[in-house]
This record gives sequence, structure tokens and C-alpha cells, in this order.
Amino acid sequence: MSTAHRGIVILDYGSQFTQLIARRIRSNEVYSQILPFSASEEDVLASRPKGIILSGGPSSVFGKSAPGLPDWFESIDIPVLGICYGLHLLGRYLGAKVEPSNVAEYGHTNVTPCGQSTLLAGTPEKFRVWMSHGDKVLEPSPGMEVLATSDDCPIAAFAHEAKGMFAVQFHPEVHHTEHGENILQNFVFNICGCERDWSAGNIVEEKVAELRKQIGNRRVICAVSGGVDSAVTAAIVDRAVGDQLMCVFVDNGVLREGEADSVRKVLNDQLTAPLVFVDARDRFLERLKGVTDPEEKRKRIGKLFIEIFEEVSALKGPFEFLAQGTLYPDRIESVSTFGPSVTIKTHHNVGGLPETFDFELVEPLSMLFKDEVREIGSALGLPDVQLGRHPFPGPGLAVRVVGEVVEERLAILRQADKIFIDGLKSWGLYDEVWQAGAILLPVRSVGVMGDARTYDFTIVLRAVTSTDGMTADWAKLDNAFLQETSNRIINSVSGVNRVVYDISSKPPSTIEWE
Repeated sequence: MSTAHRGIVILDYGSQFTQLIARRIRSNEVYSQILPFSASEEDVLASRPKGIILSGGPSSVFGKSAPGLPDWFESIDIPVLGICYGLHLLGRYLGAKVEPSNVAEYGHTNVTPCGQSTLLAGTPEKFRVWMSHGDKVLEPSPGMEVLATSDDCPIAAFAHEAKGMFAVQFHPEVHHTEHGENILQNFVFNICGCERDWSAGNIVEEKVAELRKQIGNRRVICAVSGGVDSAVTAAIVDRAVGDQLMCVFVDNGVLREGEADSVRKVLNDQLTAPLVFVDARDRFLERLKGVTDPEEKRKRIGKLFIEIFEEVSALKGPFEFLAQGTLYPDRIESVSTFGPSVTIKTHHNVGGLPETFDFELVEPLSMLFKDEVREIGSALGLPDVQLGRHPFPGPGLAVRVVGEVVEERLAILRQADKIFIDGLKSWGLYDEVWQAGAILLPVRSVGVMGDARTYDFTIVLRAVTSTDGMTADWAKLDNAFLQETSNRIINSVSGVNRVVYDISSKPPSTIEWE
């Protein structure tokens, strides 16, 4: 983190929500940086931060290999906020009674503030929060003030003002927690005294400088798909190194209906760098033949993409770098980035990549969220219609055909998906939804059409609202729209006799089914 932006350092203990903390802080125009919990004092204090946050994590403080506070912790004199696991660490450090709980709290619960406090200022007498913990702090130590309680947690928040330590058992960074934004603002501004001096423009300038340093005078292939992430990546790399860049679009056979042609047109109109188009439909479908495991699908797709980029490099290169539009949600779900997190699913451009390949990766967006990327794209002058495009998985429809991917099922899914997306646009609902798409289930059910028995596939419609993709809620679409969409799909898509709507949130579900 640049010393010009004195903000917050977040020590990552492996929470799936660590980057959300950073995002919430950045949304208030304060820079934040994530470092591993094992970072040295020199690395943590290099940017002269005004505060430190200890993230949550999957460990118990009673585990044999549980990560603890860094050795240098006692020497710092700036405010610290512990979240969830961070609360347990601070509680034990301060000498409070910490024990495993007989009743774990997961999901929504109500907390009740105890009087007035700087950290919880502006919160009501009771509000809902998102809990996810097993251990708990049962009794405070001298100097600790209990700030809030819940039904199953006697200390849901505490402060030790003399030592500048604050902690909450719940996750203020997730949208499920009411007034969570307010709590983080209280810590960042009222306790740490941070200033608002961070913007999308800052990100562009710093990323361009980083890319010029990383790439030098060497050449770069940029994988483009027509989506927001790859378009912004290409624009930033182009600004950084100009004619050292070549963009490659691969038709992998698992795109939406008409997408290959429309994407080629958009990219040709938009890019100044040369664009190479590769038709690899048959190769991808052959590679996916007989595969039903979603992780295997992603890995095979990622490996074949790399093979194709290496072939392009041999013909038109050589190229030493591969730029791709990896975002932080891709990384945090695929691999343990900083802390001891668990893998949710691999993404074809992260965990799905082969162990060795001929390129050094360039991922200028890998620590950013989708909404930040859209802001950067706007600063770079990309058109709103492109910036507003829904996220679409890199493995495409391969992870929306549940089970084996074959052309027959892809054709069914493409038709159903087009009806759904076109309907969202015609009803004026597309921009109200974060992401939407159809899923084809590998099960058949009995139906009746024209007095005849059918035994056909089921289509699932999935639409969610979100701001960052790390958490999401199912979109409350108009019943009349859902009825119309279901009727249109069943009446016009051969092979489908049932349509259902997914009303699961993330967590506990993920946005994509595979």
C-alpha cells in the first residue's frame, strides 16, 4: 500500500469474507490492504497504516495448528479491530475467558448493544447480524468493556479502550449484518481517523505503473471474452504497454447462443490491439466427453485454454506474459490466497490452471471486486452497456449443464437461457439483477403435453442480487414474469417439460450450481 494512502491493513486468518472487509473500506474512499496473518512487522507498518483489522477464519483458537497473533503484536500502538476469530485472538490476548461453545451460531441472530460506545455508535437497541463461530468469549478481563450481547453469546462485541483494541463476534462486512457498514465506518473514521483519499482513478494509475514494472519491454497475450473483467484487463494492459499486447478470443463451444459472433464484433470495434480469434469448439467438447465432476470440468477447460494460448504464442510470438481478468472472488473460492481458507470451487483461470505453463501471469484485477472493476472500466471510458453486462463463468455453460456436457444438452440450455435473458431485458429487469442464467439438470420428469405423456429435462432459472459476488440473495422477480418465462421455455424448447426457480442465497449456496 502506498504511503500516500494511509489506511487500514487487514491480517487474513482465512475467512471467505476477508476481501469483503477491504471492499467495504475502499467503498468509503479509504485504501485497504490485505496481508497474511504471518506478515512481518516491517511489511505491516511499511505503509504507515492508521488501523489494523484481524479477519475471521475457519480455525478454532484451541486447535493445535491454529494461527495466533504475530510476535510483534505487543509493540504496535495503532487501533485494532478483531472480527470473529479475531475477537477470540484478542480476547485470549487480553486474558478473557475463551471457551468452545456448546451451541455454535451460524447465520442470522440478534445482538443487543450495552450502552453507548464509539464502535457501535448509531446502531439501534437491537439489530440482526451474521454469525459464524463455535468458540466464544464468556467473561471479560480487567479493562475490557462488553459492548453487545446475543442470545447465545454473552460477549458479542467488546472494547479495551486503553489498549486501542475492539472486537465483534459477528461479521460487519457482509450485507446480512444490519448496520455493519456503520460499524466499519466508526472504526475507520472515528477510531482510526482515516481520510477519504482513494478512488478508481488511483487504482488505474497504480495498476498501470505496476504493469509497466512487471512487463518491461516484453510481449503480452490477453485472454478476452467480451465480458467486463477481460475488457478492463485489456484496457489497463493496453494503457501500460501499448503495442506489446495481443488479445485472443477463444470460442470454447460452451458459450451462449450467438455470443461468439457478438463478442467478436464488440472486441473488433473496441480494441486497438490486434485480436486473434480461435475456433476450438470441437476440441473443448471432446476434452469434456464423459466428464461429470464440476472440478474436473474446470480443470480440463483451464488446461486447454493454456494449450491454445501456447499454440498462438508459438505462431505469432513469442509472448512471455498471459493477462487474464481474474477477480478476487475467483481467487478466494479457488485457492487460499493469504490465510488458511478452504477451497469452495476452482475457477478455470485460477485453480483450474495446470501446474506448469509457458507464461508468467498478469492479473491486474485479482485483488478487486466486480463493482470496483466496473468503476475502473468507467474511468477508462468503456461503454455502459458493456460495463453493465452480467458476470458469466469462464467455463461457460459447461458448469450450467449439470453432469456430462454434450451438444444436445447445450442446445437445449442455450435456447432456454436466451428466453430467460431476453425476457429480463424486455421486462426492464436485467439491470436490477446482479447475475442470471439457466441451468439444465441431468434428471427427467413426467409431464403431459397435448394429452401425451412426456419425460423430459428440468430447467432451473437462477437470478441473484449482489454488489460483489461474495454474498448474494435470490432476486424477487415478478411472478407474472416467471410464469411467462416458464411458459415460453416449455412451449418452445424441445426436451423441457418443467421449469423451477432457485431461491437459495449465497451463503450457504453458491451463485453457480457447479
